[in-house]
Amino acid sequence: MASTDLRDELLCSICVSTYTDPVMLRCGHNFCRVCIGRVLDTQDESGVYSCPECREEFQERPTLMRDIALRNVTEHFLVTQQEQEISGIFCTYCIHYPIPAVRSCLLCEASLCSQHLKVHSKSSEHVLSNPSTSLEKRKCSVHEKILEYYCTEDAACICVSCSLAGEHQEHQVEMLDDASEKKKKKLRNVLQKLITKRKETEERLRSLEECRRKAQEKAAGEAKRVTALCTDIRRRVDNLEKKILSEISRREKQESMSLSDVIHKLEIKRDQMSRKMRHIEELCNMTDPLTVLQEPDTGDLCDPEEEGGDEDTGGHDKQLHDGDDLDVAVISHTLHTLCEVITGIRRGIYVEGPADILLDVNTASNTLLISDDLKTATWKEEKQNRPQTTGRFQEYQVMSRRGFTSGRHYWDVEISRSGCGRVGMCYPSIGRRGRQSYIGNNNKSWSLCRTHNNNYFVRHDSKEIRLPDKISSDRFRVCLDYEAGQLSFYELCDPIRHLHTFTAAFSEPLHVALCVFWRKIKESYVESWLKIRN
Repeated sequence: MASTDLRDELLCSICVSTYTDPVMLRCGHNFCRVCIGRVLDTQDESGVYSCPECREEFQERPTLMRDIALRNVTEHFLVTQQEQEISGIFCTYCIHYPIPAVRSCLLCEASLCSQHLKVHSKSSEHVLSNPSTSLEKRKCSVHEKILEYYCTEDAACICVSCSLAGEHQEHQVEMLDDASEKKKKKLRNVLQKLITKRKETEERLRSLEECRRKAQEKAAGEAKRVTALCTDIRRRVDNLEKKILSEISRREKQESMSLSDVIHKLEIKRDQMSRKMRHIEELCNMTDPLTVLQEPDTGDLCDPEEEGGDEDTGGHDKQLHDGDDLDVAVISHTLHTLCEVITGIRRGIYVEGPADILLDVNTASNTLLISDDLKTATWKEEKQNRPQTTGRFQEYQVMSRRGFTSGRHYWDVEISRSGCGRVGMCYPSIGRRGRQSYIGNNNKSWSLCRTHNNNYFVRHDSKEIRLPDKISSDRFRVCLDYEAGQLSFYELCDPIRHLHTFTAAFSEPLHVALCVFWRKIKESYVESWLKIRN
């Protein structure tokens, strides 16, 4: 009833609907802003303004004052009405107008509005609950009594008769409120676990999104690097083309000038021989023997030096044909270098970033000093005082902490200018004692070696391959493709140069290995070191 009265008080007299943005005239009456605006618009023509409710007139168009309090009441009422109408439960006793129920009586099996609730019995038999349309579900289907207990053995809600004389009389029962609280406690535990799992899932999602972002950044970086490399390749090819064409043009001009000189000399010689031939023919046609005999001998008509000149001309002609051709070796080497650059791109485009290699001091020989950042191994004449363990190399070597069992990786190493040693990879099962344990001296390791004489070779299972090309750089790159079974060595020069690739079916984790030998120059030991570069 109160809701109906309130609804009537919140109706605009113009549109007969609940106020929308209510405003107030000076006379105190309220209207919707749009409604009163339309009325005042029609009154503009006559110039006489009046309140539609009380007909009070105004000399000028009245100012509309916003009624904030009424607006708040209207909005609250509409929200409440919507919630009540959504529930669809109305007072059982309001038969003339549907009034939303505020409580339901389980005993009466009726729903009550606020007015009927005031006169409803306050007896304990009348159990009140939140409004419900299924009141029969809150009573025992057997005894028609209110469900007050919960049987823990059968997980069922029961009435007092069920607990005393029914099938649940010997079962453990609890009050509904107590059982409900226990179930809520379990649900809260489940909820907490779900919250924790959801948090972990969100963390995982954030981590994956970060990985995706890094992958996108990495791909963009790789694309930029490849674009730069391709630009450099095109530049090199263009320079090579210009160089070759320039050399061809230079050779053509040189040979053309040389041939022109020879041709001119030969033409002069041809004219001289033609004149001599004509003179000889004239002598042969003469009938006066005295004139013929008084001419010099025919042998004198030919200059021996000129005859020898034919050989000189022929030799010069041979020199033109056998002279320096284009430097094919240089061109071939340049093209081969470009092929190696392209091969490096093909191999390295999907290689993971430079591996973060840290040396394992527990494997380092006592002849090596390991730097604090675990990146450099230096041979020292004075030995380190580390405990002897089964994992420690007896001489000259150290192994990395990290081992690789999959993927593509690379790492760079620098060797001291005066140093000598070996760089490579090995299985963790490699021996630790004797020369047979040196990387490359067994079937569990592969290495690139620099000798005391600055010669280079690669080595595996004691089989050695000498590298014929001159190596001037002190920095090298090692690339591992575990699945493809390839371990490659490169010289870090400009451009990077491929030295050798081992092929094997890797069967264990591969660890980086360094072997640093001593070197003696002029009766004194020279410090030798190998350094991992990021």
